[in-house]
Amino acid sequence: MEYLMQLAADPAAWVALVTLIAMEVVLGIDNLIFISILTNKLPEADRERARRIGIGLALIMRLALLSTIAIIVQLTEPLFTAFGHGFSWRDLILIAGGLFLVWKATKEIHHNVDPDETGDVFDTRVATMAFSAAIGQIILLDLVFSIDSIITAVGMTDHIPIMVIAVIVTVLIMMVAATPLANFIQANPTIVMLALSFLLMIGMALIADGFGFHVPKGYIYAAMGFSALVEGLNMLARTRAKRKKQAELANQPAASDG
Repeated sequence: MEYLMQLAADPAAWVALVTLIAMEVVLGIDNLIFISILTNKLPEADRERARRIGIGLALIMRLALLSTIAIIVQLTEPLFTAFGHGFSWRDLILIAGGLFLVWKATKEIHHNVDPDETGDVFDTRVATMAFSAAIGQIILLDLVFSIDSIITAVGMTDHIPIMVIAVIVTVLIMMVAATPLANFIQANPTIVMLALSFLLMIGMALIADGFGFHVPKGYIYAAMGFSALVEGLNMLARTRAKRKKQAELANQPAASDG
């Protein structure tokens, strides 16, 4: 208790907490986009429950990983060397998660752009997916993002209570934002394609990171933000064009009567 009181009275600890929360929220965007896209393929009655379970599991996984800090730190130690790069467990996990994201995003993009019912390996003509399958895929990506998140937290502070508070606050923010984000993606088909392209880019960044080519997160999120801004302007233009057309159609009868 005395340790916690000293920590609470330390301004540097508060700065570390705010910085870590901001960093964790940014890292959580990737996870949230994936959960939103995946749960939107479930029957509508199951979507909210799947999001709560998925994000709840993310919290449990992060807290469980925090209790094994010594093991997490060891995940960054090289296991073997290939192509001039020492691969650790973290690298292998990031590569596997990145490959899964690339495969999943490619599959969903194919489903969105191919109007023909081909029945190939990418065929997803069934509008919904099994609840257990969705949870399984969420758990897989939760593990990848959780390990990356905790390793980032360990690199920013040595205080476990700060890490725990930051993780809990971040997951609560994800819980609040999950449904509005998923509903927005569902209501705007062009946003679905944009979100899938984000997942594709994130997957490639994870693979590159696993091979030792670190892409600064700022570049990735700047590109995502710029793309989202352009799409927002396109949506605004389409909305105005639609309203203008509706107004013209409404005025036509009045003009013909005159």
